[in-house]
Amino acid sequence: MKRIETDQEVVLEPSAPAQAAVIWLHGLGADGFDFVPIVPQLRLSGAPVRFVFPHAPVRPVTLNAGFPMRAWYDIVSLDAEGRADEAGIRESAQRVENYIAEQVAAGIPSQRILLAGFSQGGAVALHCALRHAQPLGGLIALSTYLPLHSRVAAERHEANRALPVFLAHGQFDPIVPFEWGRETQRILQSLDCPVEWHAYPMQHEVCADEIDDLGAWLRARLASWQT
Repeated sequence: MKRIETDQEVVLEPSAPAQAAVIWLHGLGADGFDFVPIVPQLRLSGAPVRFVFPHAPVRPVTLNAGFPMRAWYDIVSLDAEGRADEAGIRESAQRVENYIAEQVAAGIPSQRILLAGFSQGGAVALHCALRHAQPLGGLIALSTYLPLHSRVAAERHEANRALPVFLAHGQFDPIVPFEWGRETQRILQSLDCPVEWHAYPMQHEVCADEIDDLGAWLRARLASWQT
């Protein structure tokens, strides 16, 4: 795959014309390079998938003593109220909407665009995917939680009622508690989203078994679009 780097994102372009796209958001304090090395481990066998890894903007983060870092939104504390910076979440979700629009304009139908994210990036991906006005191809949410969850039932869009979701969490996560992941699973299932849930004996990270399971899920999604 050809790697293209800009100030805004990292893009992995397939050798054949892209027929699907994954927009992948990194976690707090990381950048778009963070998950690039995982792509070959997904074993997609040269499938024509474009991967887009945006960089979050640098902003002061209250939980980080106000020091600037790459963040999709501010976090005041890790309780239910402190982690819900509504203005920042909605601002980043609009940026994701713009990325989706760019992929559609490039010829990829929304049904073949997947959103993915880890931790804070996963929260933005969850927020955006459930509200997007056209059907998406899937959602990958790793070690994360559903932000502004009390608004989801009212704000979700019917276009993504059947959105396939790969949801995974570490059982010993000290940053985003495991129960937040389980609660996200319960909420998504109550909204009739088909959720594939995975729990792994790990902390706030990604493990080899998780990458294997995610690769299998992605390959199944890609295969379903060829039939």
